[in-house]
Amino acid sequence: MIFAPSLAMAQAQQDFTLVNRTGYQIDEVYVGPVSSSEWGKDVMGKEAIDDGESADISFQGGGGCKWDIRVVYNDGDAAEFHNVNLCNISKVSLFWNRKAGTTRAVAE
Repeated sequence: MIFAPSLAMAQAQQDFTLVNRTGYQIDEVYVGPVSSSEWGKDVMGKEAIDDGESADISFQGGGGCKWDIRVVYNDGDAAEFHNVNLCNISKVSLFWNRKAGTTRAVAE
């Protein structure tokens, strides 16, 4: 039981606010460890995130700080953001230029 609070704190440090600055509605959000090829279940916590809106993302990811984030847009297209350190940040703003095919995540 002594380790339970520190484990809960470590998991809570991975939770973050996702800001959608992609220009598109986000319908699904997945968070997975960088070493995994499986995404698991949608962790968004609400129906959709419109462009310019944000959502608090909480997930049970276990240990580790580096995570990959996958978002699925309302038209079925998807974008992935790799090696995001969720232990050192509380907000991630996602940007996607569909025409150029470039993605970026800005941590705050």
